[in-house]
Amino acid sequence: MPERLPLSVLLLARDETRDLEQLLPRLAFAAEVVVVWDPRGDRATRAAAERLGARVLEHAFAGFGAQRAFALAHCTQDWVLWIDADERLTPESVPTLVRVTGSLPAGRTLVFARRATWFLGRRIRWCGWRDEWLPRLFSRNAARFDDALVHERVHVEGGTVVAGLGPFELEHRSYETWDACVQKMLRYSAANADQAWRAGRRAGPLDVLVRPPLRFVRQYVLQFGILDGAHGVVLCGFAAAQVFLKYARLWWLTHRGGPE
Repeated sequence: MPERLPLSVLLLARDETRDLEQLLPRLAFAAEVVVVWDPRGDRATRAAAERLGARVLEHAFAGFGAQRAFALAHCTQDWVLWIDADERLTPESVPTLVRVTGSLPAGRTLVFARRATWFLGRRIRWCGWRDEWLPRLFSRNAARFDDALVHERVHVEGGTVVAGLGPFELEHRSYETWDACVQKMLRYSAANADQAWRAGRRAGPLDVLVRPPLRFVRQYVLQFGILDGAHGVVLCGFAAAQVFLKYARLWWLTHRGGPE
């Protein structure tokens, strides 16, 4: 394996000191790690990233899509690996990165990673989280991020999806504590409501009443969350609560004619 792969790792950070201390040493195979730090966060996170060898840029947060687009513009390598601070590459994935970056022209290549997610200490196998496939390795010059406030996407014009070169897997540990679950639910529900408002969507009382239980039924029954035991019940409850908060906020924005 070459000393460093021709690869820029793209990372966003705010209050993830502990995660970065665990993740960054595992990314030593990459030519560079670009961390964009949200100045609303803890400066200890920025200090940890710098201490561990990342190139750290400060950028005021205007949504995840805009933040990642800013990071992408500062990557220098032909290949870009998009990873979050609470994700970990499996050891078996690194040889796959070596093969892809060493044998394929960057061109318009797009490689999907399979992601497994843990919730309160248990791997979730159902609830709609089974076999998530996400585009995470791509050619820098052909890629762009949309401007979504949340759930942003990367687009590679005319991209060719590559498969069969070996395992490419991520372990996602974003919901390790109760407080983390609650805080993420609050942040994402608000961002999703604001994004829906920007897209021209509106909500009435029926949305607030009907959509949350429908989400619970979809994930717990139709997507077999029942097979994840008590963790499945709690996770689907959180999902329904997040939908409630999203549509309650969207109803409020509709009722008052927009954000303050």
